[in-house]
Amino acid sequence: MKAETMLAEFNRLRKDLDEDKSDIEWLTLHHAFCFISYKMGEFQAYLDEQAAAGEFEEFDG
Repeated sequence: MKAETMLAEFNRLRKDLDEDKSDIEWLTLHHAFCFISYKMGEFQAYLDEQAAAGEFEEFDG
């Protein structure tokens, strides 16, 4: 699993919503996207650990 794949999905979900800083859903997705984009190395390491544990075996991407 690549961090870029998940980051792209976060961005797609975020873009599906109207930017509304009073909406907790938009705020959550926006800040998760921003944080993960700044921490790509750590996120990729986490995903690698999860992949080794079999977490993404059912994902076909």
